[in-house]
Amino acid sequence: MKSKIRRKSLAVFVSGGGSNFKSLHEAAVNGFVHGDINVLVTNKPDCGGAAYARDNDIPVILFPKSKDGSGLSPIDLVNELRSYNVDFILLAGFLKLIPAELVQAFPRSILNIHPSLLPAFGGKGFYGTKVHKAVISSGARFSGPTIHYVDEEYDRGRILAQRIVPVLPNDTAEELAGRVLHEEHKLYREVVAALCEERIMWREDGVPLIQSRENPELYM
Repeated sequence: MKSKIRRKSLAVFVSGGGSNFKSLHEAAVNGFVHGDINVLVTNKPDCGGAAYARDNDIPVILFPKSKDGSGLSPIDLVNELRSYNVDFILLAGFLKLIPAELVQAFPRSILNIHPSLLPAFGGKGFYGTKVHKAVISSGARFSGPTIHYVDEEYDRGRILAQRIVPVLPNDTAEELAGRVLHEEHKLYREVVAALCEERIMWREDGVPLIQSRENPELYM
């Protein structure tokens, strides 16, 4: 199947350590993902994700514009990504709102991963440890990562995939975060593999589904 499909060009956006970015890069290098991460975009040029990109000869772009004038405007970012022939944009802990210009230039081509079961515990201000603290405080029995398409609002795009992680009675936010992150890595690799193999199908009502690699009649 892979041999008949063009290898995809990927851009990853990060703001921090980039553990999901590193996981996806390893999956691309070892052949699990039929694509290549050709550029990294960050708002923090000294973050761990940017350092990893430089160590692996992946170009780093600064976005958005900073106070000192460095960084790209939304239109310049769109043009720069097109120069890398980017097919899909993968957000992996990028803490800035994606501008309308980018959403419009890459329709149904931008994914984000969020550390809760959306639509619960999502939206502006819900990121990192704040999410897990809110989950535990609510008394929710389950949490887990969500991968969704990106629109012009925080965490509101169509849900593509989720994975359930139990919330244990004596969990701390850090313990829950660690178990959710472990599932994030696995889920994002599986979803990006499906994306690059063109196994995303859209129902008539606009809900995206993932076709099984082994059996095209089944959906994840």
